[in-house]
Amino acid sequence: MKKHFVVVCALMASTIVFGQKKELKKAEKALEKLSYSEALAELNQAEAKFAEMDKEQVVQFYLIKTEALLGNGENVADNNLTNAVEALSQAKSRGLDKDSEQRVDKIVGTLRGVFVNKAIEAQNGQNYGRAAELLTQGYTLSPTDTSFLYYAAGNLVNGGMFDKALEKYNQLLEMGYTGVREEFYAVSKANGEEVMFESREQREEGIKFGLYEQPRDVKTESVESDLLQKVTLIYINQGQDDKAVALMARARAANPNDVNLMRSEADLAYKMRDMVKYREVMEQVVQTDPNNPELFYNLGVSSMQVGETDRAKTYYARALELDPNYSYAQINMASLILQGEKNLVEEMNNLGTSAADNRRYDELKEVRKEMYREALPYLEGASQTVPDNVEVLRTLMNLYSQLGMTPEYKAAKAKVTELEGK
Repeated sequence: MKKHFVVVCALMASTIVFGQKKELKKAEKALEKLSYSEALAELNQAEAKFAEMDKEQVVQFYLIKTEALLGNGENVADNNLTNAVEALSQAKSRGLDKDSEQRVDKIVGTLRGVFVNKAIEAQNGQNYGRAAELLTQGYTLSPTDTSFLYYAAGNLVNGGMFDKALEKYNQLLEMGYTGVREEFYAVSKANGEEVMFESREQREEGIKFGLYEQPRDVKTESVESDLLQKVTLIYINQGQDDKAVALMARARAANPNDVNLMRSEADLAYKMRDMVKYREVMEQVVQTDPNNPELFYNLGVSSMQVGETDRAKTYYARALELDPNYSYAQINMASLILQGEKNLVEEMNNLGTSAADNRRYDELKEVRKEMYREALPYLEGASQTVPDNVEVLRTLMNLYSQLGMTPEYKAAKAKVTELEGK
């Protein structure tokens, strides 16, 4: 009788396993038909006897559940995404065979896309904290995707969560993150369009089967300078200027010829109001791009701020040589020329009525007119490049009036009236 009981139990266990396999098989078929709700319904049937499943069946159960919850990867509800990540974690914790590992790789690829799309949606809605959370989950799921961590930190910066952003940036710095990666391209023989592949192996397989040609490898640009700049700015906002300077010095020492880092160091100096250091670094930058008018303009601004008027004029003049229509340089050059007017007017107003004072007044009046004549071409140029700038036109009106240029004065006045009436 005892032996008979054992045989009956064995038969019952066999029946349970068979039933579970049948329901899992139905769930798999539902997945193949893209009937995700049906697959979940079959899993609900199988879950009633979950405790009797073996390890292989448990893994299969959770992988089916993950895939059914994700569907085609589009418009995945937040609770489905949470449950899918949890189901995938449960499957991985049981141990995977080779087939299951390949299945998990495909699932992870789908999940990456879901996290990215949801993060972009949150970012566009200025929900930067949620975007950072999603990207961090993506990184946790796939730690080789370090760019997730980088973009998560960027969203935290945009959301003003600087302490959390700093943690992630420092984590990236410690792992030597640069953002440089290889991208693999080839041209489709079917339509002549270039396609990017996830891996070199995938591309080579497509070429092998005669579907693609003209392979091309591309290395993306480094984002190290941007990363360092963000960290240094956070340090400055936190009042940790010493850490900012030390970090930038370390980066420059390791990459002395990196132009982006030079610019970042210059930006750091500018934000710390160290105009001398800013100009020193910017002059190094200029040597790498001597025909860039913006660089000379920036040097002009820094020279103005430290009171080096003649040097500023030289830089603005060079910017205008390279780009005669550079409106900011035109306006700032005129401003530099006219900045001495205040002292002239004060001296003229303080003069008496003696013959000597009258002569001095006439001398100063002519100096002021010469100042106007010098500034006039720059303001006239600016009025052409930025015709809607009312302040430029007002200044021109004043100069025209003082120089007796009545027709020009009337034209400028009419333009101001027109703009203010809009």
